[in-house]
Amino acid sequence: MIGQALSFPRSGDDWIPTLLIGGVLTVLGVLVIPVFLVQGYFLRVLRAAANGETEAPSFTDWGELLVDGLKLFVVNIAYSLILIIPYFALIFAVGLGGNNGPGALAAVLGLVVFVLALVVGFFIPAAFTNFAIEGDFGAAFDFGTIKDGAFTSDYATAWVLALVVGLVGGLVGAALSFVLVGIFVLFYVQVAVYYMFGRGFAKGLGRTGGGSATTSTL
Repeated sequence: MIGQALSFPRSGDDWIPTLLIGGVLTVLGVLVIPVFLVQGYFLRVLRAAANGETEAPSFTDWGELLVDGLKLFVVNIAYSLILIIPYFALIFAVGLGGNNGPGALAAVLGLVVFVLALVVGFFIPAAFTNFAIEGDFGAAFDFGTIKDGAFTSDYATAWVLALVVGLVGGLVGAALSFVLVGIFVLFYVQVAVYYMFGRGFAKGLGRTGGGSATTSTL
């Protein structure tokens, strides 16, 4: 799967312009809107991977990209809420500890936050992919389908490989950032990572690919 994932970003006829656009939008992320455009593109990557498409999507239909990116952001925020309550409880417990240290309660809460972060980190790519496949918010919270796809060796393997590729590629990209090349490397790596998430989840559900992309709807 790693080979397919690493070759996917350059599989389209216009992969160089796509890579350049993605890198530039990443640099312009401080302007906020480019962030949503990039997220919308990643949603397309998830959809393409899940449907078994062999060519990476292009930066077209910018309005759709923006809307999809905003939707993905909302889904991400919703899942992030799972961590907010225990996280602030941890901060409160640490504050109560003062100079005496965080204490047993803070230690327990810290462990809870860590475990929850791992769980959310494992399931959220599956939720994103199910959302990309179905094209509506409900699919992002269809826990039955998400569980069915995530609790498989295909998805688990893809998830681990995606972490490895993301870590190694991220280090390379960070090392090259001083010459700007790293920005484009980071975008390339992210596309490969999202491909692995999407393909692994789809394979876990038994989707053989070849389907058409689902049109996004509210």
